[in-house]
Amino acid sequence: MMDLWSAFQALVLGIVEGLTEFLPISSTGHLIVVGDLLEFNGDRSTAFKIIIQLGAILAVMWEFRSRIIDVVVGLPTQRRAQRFTLNLLIAFIPAVVLGLLFADLIEHWLFNPITVATALIIGGVVMIWAEQRVHTIRAETVDDMDWKLALKVGFAQCLALIPGTSRSGSTIIGGLLFGLSRKAAAEFSFFLAMPTMVAATVYSLFKYREILHLSDLPVFAIGFISTFIVAMITVRALLKFIANHSYAVFGWYRIAFGLVILATWQFGWIDWSTAQG
Repeated sequence: MMDLWSAFQALVLGIVEGLTEFLPISSTGHLIVVGDLLEFNGDRSTAFKIIIQLGAILAVMWEFRSRIIDVVVGLPTQRRAQRFTLNLLIAFIPAVVLGLLFADLIEHWLFNPITVATALIIGGVVMIWAEQRVHTIRAETVDDMDWKLALKVGFAQCLALIPGTSRSGSTIIGGLLFGLSRKAAAEFSFFLAMPTMVAATVYSLFKYREILHLSDLPVFAIGFISTFIVAMITVRALLKFIANHSYAVFGWYRIAFGLVILATWQFGWIDWSTAQG
């Protein structure tokens, strides 16, 4: 029987995941901090985070369902759909290869508050610099990208293997630096998230299959649904926001959040040992 406190924990963490997964601010760092504040840690927390990530994936797939259907239908005959699919595949491969080779080592050695905070702060500084520099746009939309641009963004996504970097943050910053418009950088980040997050979730489900229990299904359902709804709203809001604003505000937020993480670790306010799961 699910109690009200467990339902509240699931709801809050689902909202946090939905808000932060597709913003360039590190969902992992936020989930660790909020999870500790709510005393939602351990194996149950690890399993919960895997499940709610599925909600985030489905949200972005639902938001771009028309484009996905167009690509699938047009893949046999349309050059545009074929190029788009090839670009996604090319961008997807580097993270898969490096992830399989180094994910466990990175989780063991780098999943600590110093690494997370440093990655947040450095990423924030680079994001602010990327917005202030003269921005030469080589691809106004995702359909303007060639395979070389896609490969560069794919390697940029590999930086997200470092805790605190943020998958969306690394792809968006990389996209800006390599010549994508703000809109194209965000949209390609969303599309690239689909195969990347599906692969990561399937891998995690297999790796942590022993800690998944049917008794947790009601709690997971609340987290899953809240993540799906909030992630969909967040994706729409971000696309509207970047139409008239820069990413600099997220850069400043990353720096501030990185300093908060250092403070919580230094003064022992957050139990960062939970990051090892």
